[in-house]
Amino acid sequence: MAELSSEGEPLIRLRGISRLYGSGEAEVRALDGIDLDIQKGEFVAIMGPSGSGKSTAMNVIGCLDVPTAGEYHFHGVEVANLNADQRALLRRHYLGFIFQGYNLLPRTSALHNVELPLIYKGLGRAQRHAAAIEALEKVGLAHRAHHDPSELSGGQQQRVAIARALAGNPEVILADEPTGNLDTRLSVEIMEVLKGLNENEGLTIVMVTHEADMAAFANRLIWMVDGRIESDGPTRKAA
Repeated sequence: MAELSSEGEPLIRLRGISRLYGSGEAEVRALDGIDLDIQKGEFVAIMGPSGSGKSTAMNVIGCLDVPTAGEYHFHGVEVANLNADQRALLRRHYLGFIFQGYNLLPRTSALHNVELPLIYKGLGRAQRHAAAIEALEKVGLAHRAHHDPSELSGGQQQRVAIARALAGNPEVILADEPTGNLDTRLSVEIMEVLKGLNENEGLTIVMVTHEADMAAFANRLIWMVDGRIESDGPTRKAA
């Protein structure tokens, strides 16, 4: 995919974004004309009650869903003008995803789980191996590279999932409830990893969460209700 440019532009810009599902009486307005700018290097948490649209917003930003109306610019490029293959390339080269479920292959080592998406980027075996080891080192798990998920704790499995997202050298990490399956201690451990990647690697992180204490690790908190942004400002720690 050609190099994207965003001189003078936010990394992510949403303008009037709406997402409707169904029609007539069954119509659901998951997003209702939201405007949002995210700058390179920000750590943004998105919160809101169930059905507020936070996951839909994440899916639009991640090019996993297409808005019904409005404009989404990534690096100054209008995503609506990209075809499906180009959107897939954008995801592959610029975005990394972390989900509540770790989505690791069960009988495959941590190293091979991290290497897997690099196959689709066309990297050779030696390059994949080096990139995967480097990513595991960043999350403190290089010493567990040859262990299967069944031999790892929940927190370690989520670290492998983070390493998998990092291995492709993305500009943005999109994390959807990354601590939802973890207890408080392991949740804090994962959030410290994400915070360190933001501060030390300059990664832009956009995270959906329902836990206020996890959102506090971010620098900015967006609160959504009924498909709209109700408030947007610094978190308690960042204020």
